[in-house]
Amino acid sequence: MRANNDSIDPILASVLQRRFKSITEEMGLTLLRTTRSPILNEARDFVTGIYDHKGRMLEQTEYIPILAFAIQPVCQKIIAYFGDDIHPGDVILHNDVFTGGNQNADVAVFKPVFHGERLVAWAACKGHQADIGGAVAGGYNPEAREVWQEAFRITPVKIVEGGKLRKDVWDLVFANIRYDIVAEDIKAQMGGCVVGERGIKGLVEKYGIERFRSHVEHLFDTTEKMVRSEIRSIPDGTYSAKSLVYYDGIHDGSEMLINLKVIVNGDEITFDYTGSSPQTEGFVNAPYAATASAALLTFLMLINPDIPHNDGILRPIRIDVPEGSFLNAKFPAATTFGNSLTGPNSDAIFKAMAKACPEKVTAGWNRFLGFTITGTDPRKNRPYVDILFLALKGGSGGTWMADGYDHIGLINCAGGILAQDYEMFEIQDPHFLIKHEYLTDSAGAGRWRGGAGVETEFTIRGTSVTGIAFGDGIEEEAKAFGIFGGKEGELNSITLRYPDGTIRKVKSKEIVRNIPQETVFSQIAGGGGGYGDPFERPPEKVLEDVVNGMISLEKARTDYGVVINVSEMTLDILETRLIRGAKA
Repeated sequence: MRANNDSIDPILASVLQRRFKSITEEMGLTLLRTTRSPILNEARDFVTGIYDHKGRMLEQTEYIPILAFAIQPVCQKIIAYFGDDIHPGDVILHNDVFTGGNQNADVAVFKPVFHGERLVAWAACKGHQADIGGAVAGGYNPEAREVWQEAFRITPVKIVEGGKLRKDVWDLVFANIRYDIVAEDIKAQMGGCVVGERGIKGLVEKYGIERFRSHVEHLFDTTEKMVRSEIRSIPDGTYSAKSLVYYDGIHDGSEMLINLKVIVNGDEITFDYTGSSPQTEGFVNAPYAATASAALLTFLMLINPDIPHNDGILRPIRIDVPEGSFLNAKFPAATTFGNSLTGPNSDAIFKAMAKACPEKVTAGWNRFLGFTITGTDPRKNRPYVDILFLALKGGSGGTWMADGYDHIGLINCAGGILAQDYEMFEIQDPHFLIKHEYLTDSAGAGRWRGGAGVETEFTIRGTSVTGIAFGDGIEEEAKAFGIFGGKEGELNSITLRYPDGTIRKVKSKEIVRNIPQETVFSQIAGGGGGYGDPFERPPEKVLEDVVNGMISLEKARTDYGVVINVSEMTLDILETRLIRGAKA
């Protein structure tokens, strides 16, 4: 349906678009203030959104970008699933990756919004939960071989019907989840949906349902035009690239191929993953929604950031992912690692698009290496879980005219995931923080260097502790890549130093059980890749990084051709010119 422009007030359309955005932000503030898990209220691992009566995106606020495409497909499946059996006061719960979800630990709450007896919209909140059942606490199980070993599957189900809590359904769901905190966080998400419902109702009551809908269609159309205009600025062609994912969690040395063609044809773009590796035996797979989100969030990094996030964005974009590949695994595959495949997926997209729009892409971002800790807090004699967002945030890649961001974290979270506050970290977990600082020489050298990574150490003082590693980037080949002459970033690593002096280097995907108290956890989250020839970086910038401890004197000389007088910490301009001139 296209809007009748004769009846459109462009000022009202602009007001509605901004109000839609503010409603989703108000929903987000509700979650930040009312959720209990640090995964949500500190790391901000959630998305809020509002959708029209057909389930099309009106607006979203993705507190982490991997959730860019995580709600609309589910909303539309819910509408089809319940048909006419949707009523005022209903609240619907969902997480299932085989009915549109992106990750089973990401649980969504949906609330239909009515004007009288007419369905006009939906409000939804999706957040990463501290536990979702399955064989292993905490939501990640590298040993899973099927979905039931990963999670309690929640296909669309009403937990509130007509304003009345369905206690039987509520008790069934949370009987299959280990931690009471999850139920409290779902209640907070329900509250966020009420905020969204209130905002949409106010708009419909003020402007009337028909005027509301016509202006929504206009917003979709204008957003589509904006995206098509951005695509037209990219030269037509087929741009190919490959990227590898390392270790499936079962077979040492295994590799999975992402085979990508980006096809630009006028004002339309296709991401074609034909030829990518088949699905794995284990959890290194993705459902379609996770792969589509990865492609969409990376594409959005290449175009105007001010384009509204609504259904119009999706119209000129096609994402083809063969079913049965590890990027679109068939039922009943394990898929928890799917969100984490965003890093290597984005690598392929940036490498491909570097040929088409070199000044818009970035060098490689540090790949994700996470470590979830579960156990018992002896101070409170109760269970705890932490995904350790504090330790996993590496650097982003450098780009044209800008260095990468230091300690920004995963590209699938792209600045949305925040590091934990140090004091809260020690209050919420039985851990003692020793070190958390930028790692010297972790950033890939370049005319615009990569973002710096970090080094984190803390003592584990919990009991019955299990650690779950799930990630990538510990192989030499998985370093954040440099581009246009830039150099690679530093590797990821996780090491456990047991009280008896034993050192255990953790694999990228494994479960480490029975970690003793007073074990020292140490993690390096590597830096991003560099963009452009490092010898073209202004020497003054190199000196500044040396003074600040970001680059060593040795790397300043070998990577950048910059010589520094150590005694005075000043540039040796003559020696620098000689080294850089010799290379030229």
